[in-house]
Amino acid sequence: MSFTKREFVEQAMAEIGIATNIYDLQPDDLIRGCQRLDAMMASWNGQGIRLGYPMENPKVVEPDTDTNIPDWANEAVIANLAMAIAPGFGREVMMGTRASAARGMSAMRTRTAIPPLMQSPSSLPVGAGAKYWRNTQNPFYSPTEDLDVGPDGALDLE
Repeated sequence: MSFTKREFVEQAMAEIGIATNIYDLQPDDLIRGCQRLDAMMASWNGQGIRLGYPMENPKVVEPDTDTNIPDWANEAVIANLAMAIAPGFGREVMMGTRASAARGMSAMRTRTAIPPLMQSPSSLPVGAGAKYWRNTQNPFYSPTEDLDVGPDGALDLE
């Protein structure tokens, strides 16, 4: 089960040095933190980092909503949310938090990256080194014939 919005906000508050057991988290602070979390996740979604976060109406904040964020991304979300909310509380972000946020973003980009689709060879232009493919009517690669292969069997290398 993933963290709720409230848990992410509380963890980010602890990251910037506002202990929730000493400082009573006010409802306005919680709502503001949830809105920053929503905005950050919407921004990441626009960058192609899709973690399964439920995009809801930004005017209706439900702090106890399950976020569906996988466990491997929790540290990155907490550290980046801490960096996002720290100025609103007049806090400086520690270097360790900045490093954790950068590492987390790198890991998320690597893990959620979608490789570009390859073009089929028949739609690519023929290069100068492939003269034997050149056809006066078709300057693109010609499709090759399928090879007829037999059933799998023992391979003898002599």
